[in-house]
Amino acid sequence: MKILVLNGPNLNLLGTREPEIYGTETLSDIETELNTIHPETEIVFRQSNSEAELITWIGETRGVFDGIIINPAALTHTSLGLCDALKAVADVVPAVEVHLSNTHAREEIRHKSLTAAACIGQLMGFQGFGYTLALRALVHKLSA
Repeated sequence: MKILVLNGPNLNLLGTREPEIYGTETLSDIETELNTIHPETEIVFRQSNSEAELITWIGETRGVFDGIIINPAALTHTSLGLCDALKAVADVVPAVEVHLSNTHAREEIRHKSLTAAACIGQLMGFQGFGYTLALRALVHKLSA
């Protein structure tokens, strides 16, 4: 099984950026944890501050990846392009959306996810552990 983990804008700053909201783990820490809990799953971890690059990566998943874990970060609330890209591959590459914080407990603009409708599920509010939960849920769904 091969899973693509996509991370959106500013997530390269994890560990130092607002740790009271996002936690102290870095993306590297999260990637190590995912590889530890599912060593039999090939996990490809990517981060970009570019919406276009994220859309391109999603479009290239058919026939290469079995599933996607995506943290669109701020693009969650603004990107129809990401939503459309996820929908375009959803029939063969299902996605789970993950957020480090509980977006519903934050500013009102963060309450609406444009990308969630293209995903089979959404996890939020568990900081880095949310990725672990998302991986377990996605592997369970793909194995069913």
